[in-house]
Amino acid sequence: MKVDRVARALGALMGLAVGDALGMPTQSLPREVIVDRYGPRVTTLEPAAPDHPIARGMAAGRVTDDTEQALLLAQLWIERHGAFDPHEFARRLVAWEEEMCRRGSQDLLGPSTRHALAALVAGESIAESGRYGTTNGAAMRIPPIGVAVDVRDLIALVDTVEEVSRVTHNTGIAIAGAAAIAAAVSAGVSGASVKDAIGVAQEAAVLGSQRGYWMAGADVATRIQWAVSLAQSHGRTDDLLDVIYRLIGTSVATQESIPAAFAILAACPNDPWEGCCLAASLGGDTDTIGALVGAVGGACCGVDAFPTSVIEAVAAVNQLALEPIAHALLNLRDDAR
Repeated sequence: MKVDRVARALGALMGLAVGDALGMPTQSLPREVIVDRYGPRVTTLEPAAPDHPIARGMAAGRVTDDTEQALLLAQLWIERHGAFDPHEFARRLVAWEEEMCRRGSQDLLGPSTRHALAALVAGESIAESGRYGTTNGAAMRIPPIGVAVDVRDLIALVDTVEEVSRVTHNTGIAIAGAAAIAAAVSAGVSGASVKDAIGVAQEAAVLGSQRGYWMAGADVATRIQWAVSLAQSHGRTDDLLDVIYRLIGTSVATQESIPAAFAILAACPNDPWEGCCLAASLGGDTDTIGALVGAVGGACCGVDAFPTSVIEAVAAVNQLALEPIAHALLNLRDDAR
């Protein structure tokens, strides 16, 4: 069967945006509050509540830093024809946050990225600036690299993930998480199912854990395997969401949010839209977990796995034109062969 790579590449990018937008109004909220406001499952795009700690004032369908920073990386990758400039990337991240502040947004740079950029401004080298970055910022913006770099050379893919992560997240923990997401997306674009993509993700996480600086923390690959086994035993139930929220964890820590995303994917291997809805219902870092579920699920199942009305709404609210980006990233994938 011929693989429709364009549909899968577009699925990865649009899935990222859809999952992000679904999780926008529930991010940073406890699961109990989400259930009280939206019911056991979030099933529609919702605006942020007026009292939301981060997203207040954001309209239904609006994406957050996850999608915006991923597209920032994609644009830089396309402009430089797959050659990464860490200083330019850092400059664009700073400019992005300045623009967010001008808009009055509270959805700004994450803790690892902010610390790393401050270190660069203070004169630290690229090799040292991200040495304490362990949160999920590297993973949330890596999906375009999964589209642009072929997973068949897994070491080369992890090399690329390390290269683009180093400036802000130069630790084995963060690189492992980002490598898992990039590998799963890349495998999906090549035709893999979610089940097979999860297996490749675990291999990539093992390789990624050996890169960057060592920081104390649970092994990402082992926690992905554990999270997937929990999902397989619980199925698509409210109990699964409670297990992910209370046991696996849904914070910005890479060792929590990336395994949480793979648990959702394992529970919904053929339905990334339902996966994104479950992710938005979790509590905690729902926008990032939803974005990662959408990116991997979209890469494996294609863009048509998401409701047309939702795709159109998210594209319109955010003025997204993702097809040219998908094509450009695929061209870079082919050029590297």
